[in-house]
Amino acid sequence: MEKRLDHIGVAVRNIEDSITFYTNVLGGTLIDRYRSEAEGVESEIAIIDIKGDRTELLMPTNNTTSPIARFIKQKGKGVHHIAYDVGDLDQALKQLEEEGIRTLEWSLRTNKHGRRLIYLNPADTEGTIIEYCDYPDQP
Repeated sequence: MEKRLDHIGVAVRNIEDSITFYTNVLGGTLIDRYRSEAEGVESEIAIIDIKGDRTELLMPTNNTTSPIARFIKQKGKGVHHIAYDVGDLDQALKQLEEEGIRTLEWSLRTNKHGRRLIYLNPADTEGTIIEYCDYPDQP
């Protein structure tokens, strides 16, 4: 199955300062900014495009239940996850099962941009948080 880098998720403490850095210093363009209070997300998200490459800035909105807040408490701000577009998430999930790679089933969802996603269990990925995703409604 062919995969391509979709985006990098970065945990931040101050989304305003981070947007300023990514747009002014790195020359990116703010594509979207929204808040998700969905269980397991609970973050304000800003999507930055830099010449076709995307970064998602993730700031926790609930410091007790947000996984981003937990991540920042444990590891500090910085790269939270790497996302790969797998083309067909259902097929990728079958392949992961065959390979004995577990997912965090509670993380399976579709975001506001129509991206279906799930996180792989970091215990099976050498500690890196990896997101698999697809865009079923886009050609």
